[in-house]
Amino acid sequence: MVPAVARREVAIPVTPPPKLPDGPRYPRQYGLFYMALLGPDGAVERTLQESPDTDPPRLPPLTLREVRSTSPRPFTVGSDSGARWRAIAVEDGDGTRIRVVAIRLDEIDATVTRLAVIVATVGGCVLVLLGFACHWLVRRSLRPLAEIERTAGAIARGDLSRRVPLRHRRTEMGRLGRAINGMLAQIETAFRAREASEIAARASENAARASEITARESEIAARESAKAARESASEARRSEERMRRFIADASHELRTPLTSIRGFAELYRHEKTPDLAEAARLLHRIEGEAARMGLLVDDLLLLARLDQQRPLDRHPVDVLSLAAGAVLDAQTLAPDREIDLVRLDSGEDAVMVTGDEPRLHQVIANLVGNVLRHTPPGTPFRVGVGTVDGRVVIEVADEGPGLPSDAADRVFERFYRADPARTRSESGGTGLGLSIAAALVQAHDGTIAVKSAPGHGATFRITLPGAAHLPEGESGYAVDRGPQVDDRVFGGHSITRRGWWEA
Repeated sequence: MVPAVARREVAIPVTPPPKLPDGPRYPRQYGLFYMALLGPDGAVERTLQESPDTDPPRLPPLTLREVRSTSPRPFTVGSDSGARWRAIAVEDGDGTRIRVVAIRLDEIDATVTRLAVIVATVGGCVLVLLGFACHWLVRRSLRPLAEIERTAGAIARGDLSRRVPLRHRRTEMGRLGRAINGMLAQIETAFRAREASEIAARASENAARASEITARESEIAARESAKAARESASEARRSEERMRRFIADASHELRTPLTSIRGFAELYRHEKTPDLAEAARLLHRIEGEAARMGLLVDDLLLLARLDQQRPLDRHPVDVLSLAAGAVLDAQTLAPDREIDLVRLDSGEDAVMVTGDEPRLHQVIANLVGNVLRHTPPGTPFRVGVGTVDGRVVIEVADEGPGLPSDAADRVFERFYRADPARTRSESGGTGLGLSIAAALVQAHDGTIAVKSAPGHGATFRITLPGAAHLPEGESGYAVDRGPQVDDRVFGGHSITRRGWWEA
């Protein structure tokens, strides 16, 4: 019906479609044709379309004058559903109306899309195949260059015997390979000759350097031997000087009690009828001088043994107990003094070291005895024990007159007297107490130092390697907490927590 109307109204020749061969038929899914009759002003008077359910095209404003003034030319319009239409507007046969015929482009667009997809797919496959083919051809044609590249890389790594394989001798690549192989042969020969020359030169240089090093080492050895000989001679002279000074000091110190003993003995011998009381006094003085001489001899023997570095009888020792014992002994000897036992850390356990207990007790006793002998009566002093930075610290500090700087530097020397005017008999010591203490501390791998100023007392500090702590209460002394948590009592002496080395 639509073709008939289009042929009658528009006068467009319609050619009947060719007869299709038998085969599957695809049903038409859209209305294909649309016809409209418009008035002179473009108003739609009548429409005709194949399917009434299909959205008609949205025609642009058309007038009879515009259609007459232009030749019939197809144009594309849309619809409310988004479909595209191809339309043409012509003048009616009587010249009073406009006739519009449109065809929907859905099937045409679908066909074009399918053709585009097919063309793109086939074209892509063809391009991929062509790419693989070109890649294979290029790789095949460049294979000789790749072999030359591998050969150059091997030569760069030091393999001068590598050559380019020659598969096609008559081609340009074959001729290039032969030229490169000839060049490589010359380079290899030159490198071999250069290596041989360098090896020979290096051997000569090494021989000369070895001779120079040997001569230098001999010279250095001779210098070191001479230096060692000089140092040995110097050390021998120093040792001899120390030995002479020590023997002189020891002889002097021994002569003093011997002279006293001989004088008292001669005085007793010259008395015709000695009084019993006077005889007892003289014998008592002789006995005292003999005892002091015995102490001096014992100290000298101890220093000799320490100089020989004999091993000590080491075992765990509680230095807090040793300090408490030394404080009790000092309190017994000098009840008029105020003596404090101080804990230098915040611990509650025993303070342990590994050492010789009698020798460590002798060290603390020597320091305490030094305070008792060389400070005025009634001068207070303190004994501190604790662990500081993983090492055991023992401090003995007094509030006496102190030491001058030159005396503090020499106080650990043997037979040294800070006050030369005082005699051994007046002080009651041998002059070796601090020397023995220093030697014993050194034998325990520790250090001893003194800090003093005139009028501000003196502080002796001993530092020893620490050992494992024992539980509280195993130190041999009762522990009793007073009104303050930080206080401990050893034999009636309060232990506070403070230090005075930095003061």
